[in-house]
Amino acid sequence: METTLTIHTLLPVRPEILYRIWMSSRMHSDFTGSPAVIDERVGGAFSAWNGYITGKNLALEPGFRILQSWRTTDFPADAPDSELELLMEAYTGGTVFTLVHRYLPPDQVEDYRLGWEEEYLQPLKDYLENLMDGEDMHY
Repeated sequence: METTLTIHTLLPVRPEILYRIWMSSRMHSDFTGSPAVIDERVGGAFSAWNGYITGKNLALEPGFRILQSWRTTDFPADAPDSELELLMEAYTGGTVFTLVHRYLPPDQVEDYRLGWEEEYLQPLKDYLENLMDGEDMHY
């Protein structure tokens, strides 16, 4: 059974800005509408959605890649952490953003796909629209 999901989307900001928004506790909280605490160092811990999501930063390449161990309180107690990889590639007009979520509990993959789209990607797009209102952040 498939335990990996991949989502691609285009976002209208430079990769460096997108990276900063994702890794900033304040901005992450702002775009999701829920508290996030993020230690921006490799090995640093993070939590989001009032502790529903927790993990550690495994690799950080500012403006290019974020790799994290990741789990929620919905994971079975004996399940290993999943792995979240966020890839940012510049293109004319913004960033190709790829989210790869590996090693999910098999019966939860589609729930997390929906969660990423509804609780993260759409709010992020809305946040970026508001952030860019009247500003050119592409270049």
